[in-house]
Amino acid sequence: MSDSPSTDSPATDSPATDRSPLSGLPPRAPGRPGALRIAPSVLSADFGSLAEQVGEVTASADWLHVDVMDGHFVPNLTIGPPVVASLRRHSPLFFDCHLMMTNPEKYLKDFADAGADGCSVHVEIGGTSELIAQMRELGLRAGLAFNPDTPFEQVAPYLSQVDLVLCMTVFPGFGGQSFMPEVLDKVRQVRAAVDDGGLAVDIEVDGGIDVDTAPRAAAAGANVFVAGSAVFGHDRPWDAAEEIRESARTAWEAR
Repeated sequence: MSDSPSTDSPATDSPATDRSPLSGLPPRAPGRPGALRIAPSVLSADFGSLAEQVGEVTASADWLHVDVMDGHFVPNLTIGPPVVASLRRHSPLFFDCHLMMTNPEKYLKDFADAGADGCSVHVEIGGTSELIAQMRELGLRAGLAFNPDTPFEQVAPYLSQVDLVLCMTVFPGFGGQSFMPEVLDKVRQVRAAVDDGGLAVDIEVDGGIDVDTAPRAAAAGANVFVAGSAVFGHDRPWDAAEEIRESARTAWEAR
């Protein structure tokens, strides 16, 4: 018998429905900018039972992170709008789509139509202002991602135009990589610029996030934590998401 959450499981075996700080908001609401959030990444889920896996973390997650890779910008190929549309029928979570693509402008409408709520594009591909404007026109929450070796100065001019900055703490393309602590200096730079400018911008980290690294990222100023293997590789992914949340919350509140 599966130990995934169900309505007839003991209270200690299933995630509480009121644990999320955003649980009182309507489905798919992104929540207040700057609030602490956990975003399990479906890249590390079992694709043979994807809807079930997403259901297991729904009560413990705030967002669902969807990694989209095109085989060009990164050397891997993952999911596209049809899978997002399929997941949309099974989940009320806010869909946070990370587009690791060389030409996202061709697909942003498809992702919006499929049920994406926010998309992040990479500053490295150029045309950033135009991509942000396109996301706005489509009603998407606009995010800007940058790689570990990309300087903060490349994203700085766009901070006032976006809703989210995604600081990659691994090089994108594959799940299960080790956290790169040297990126934390850039997280601090983004946090300082956001706070100094009074900007309503979330700061997200993605790559090697777990109960040990989430507090370090939170202390540096991140408030959205993408976790893949640490959640879906756990026997009880709903508990893993909560453990990461609590580890990050302690460091966040101590800032």
